[in-house]
Amino acid sequence: MIELLIGSGDDINTLQMVLRAIIIFFIALLLIRLGGLRIIGEKSGFDIAVVIMLGAILSRAIVGASPLIDTVMASLAMVSANKLLAWLCTKNKRLDYFMKGRPLLLYAKGKLHRSNMSKANLSQTELMTNLRLETNSENLNEVITAYMEPNGRISFVLKKKV
Repeated sequence: MIELLIGSGDDINTLQMVLRAIIIFFIALLLIRLGGLRIIGEKSGFDIAVVIMLGAILSRAIVGASPLIDTVMASLAMVSANKLLAWLCTKNKRLDYFMKGRPLLLYAKGKLHRSNMSKANLSQTELMTNLRLETNSENLNEVITAYMEPNGRISFVLKKKV
């Protein structure tokens, strides 16, 4: 009966694909809940890779390219590995830096760190654009430090206003 509803293999009709998509949608929601909000909230390279892989694996179940149960199990394994690695990163700073990266100092003590800006493929114009967007300021004199964070965002530590 279930096979009649969802089909098997890559010879599935439109209704079976629609049912598979609905099933996979709820499985994806469950997996994201099991994995924790960090999977979609953190946006580090580590988490983005998991989201891409999860989407790629689950899409195979929708179109029938891989058996439904096998893709769900592979997705569960991916989320479990992500959760385990995230936990291990909390215990080991070196692993954390390897998996997620380190912030890159772009500006400090009134000077741009051009070599780090080059590593980040960031121009001074882009830095200034981010300064305006993040701080509503156009002046680096109000900034103590600026970093390119591992998630790709630029953070600014501002001087205290007197």
